[in-house]
Amino acid sequence: MAIANLHETLLSYKLRRNELNLELTQLQNMKTLATYSQADSQSLKSSEQHEIRDYFKSLYESDEELQAQYKDYTEIPDFEEQIDKLTAKYQDQFDELTAWETALDSQITTNSAELEEVNAYIESMKTMLTNNIQEDFNYGLN
Repeated sequence: MAIANLHETLLSYKLRRNELNLELTQLQNMKTLATYSQADSQSLKSSEQHEIRDYFKSLYESDEELQAQYKDYTEIPDFEEQIDKLTAKYQDQFDELTAWETALDSQITTNSAELEEVNAYIESMKTMLTNNIQEDFNYGLN
């Protein structure tokens, strides 16, 4: 009876270990997606920033009045305003993605710790099960 209970407990720990492994895989996939999303957003921001720079640079180069007023196209007041708007537009998105990555990292750490604990329990159960089987086998011999 004790062996059956230990075996059943061992099977429940193995089931939990498999569930944790699946969850960890899913969390790692989501973290990869979060990292990709962060890189994609950064790429979009850089692309838009490049467009703004090109626009103001061509505007500056084609207008002699602006060239007389400013040393460089980056000194045009609207240029900084456009760059600031762009930065503000993407900042909330970057903050959300960073928070998501942080939450995923936290969950991965929690699940990894629980997985280590479950693996330790499995090893303990295997040892107890082996010892009980040996004791039952040797019972009639002593």
